[in-house]
Amino acid sequence: MSYAPAQLEARDDRPTEDHVVQVRGATWADYERLLEVRGERSTPRITYLEGTLEIMTPSRDHEVIKSYIGRLVEAYCMHAGIRFSPYGSWTLKEKQEERGAEPDECYIFGDEDAARPHLAIEVVWTSGRLDKLEVYRLLGVREVWYWRKGRIQPYGLRGDQYQALERSEVLPGLDLDLLVQFLDRPTAYDAIRDFRAALGE
Repeated sequence: MSYAPAQLEARDDRPTEDHVVQVRGATWADYERLLEVRGERSTPRITYLEGTLEIMTPSRDHEVIKSYIGRLVEAYCMHAGIRFSPYGSWTLKEKQEERGAEPDECYIFGDEDAARPHLAIEVVWTSGRLDKLEVYRLLGVREVWYWRKGRIQPYGLRGDQYQALERSEVLPGLDLDLLVQFLDRPTAYDAIRDFRAALGE
């Protein structure tokens, strides 16, 4: 079984769309209350942007892609000797800026205990969602990767705006075009094994 994006879209034995609900006119208190009701679970993922709440339950395909990307990032860090800490869907929020978000995956690199992740990873599987870059830009996340249609586009924070990057700045030695070639493997084991082989291990 392959998880290549074109094949995923063609499968009809499981949902290929995320379930997304947006509520406009929501207050910060509404957002906080929803987080409290959900508790420590990682889904649904909840985003808040200046009065708009987005509640997203990711499809299985969404979760497969984000998990594979995360495992390959970790494999690369092990290969390159880069210390890292994964924080999954860490809830990032700032009341004053009226923003809150939960990435698909996120990481801090090195030994520091940073207040914000150095990298947030977002799988853009369903159209019509809130612009997460607009959310993250005032939350201080240094770099955001958008996976979309089989490609990863990194964005770096410049002041309070994101700029599209040619390659990652937090992991400058990582070839993202190479990484995405292994997202179609039938299991994470195969993806990691083949990626490590491509890295020369």
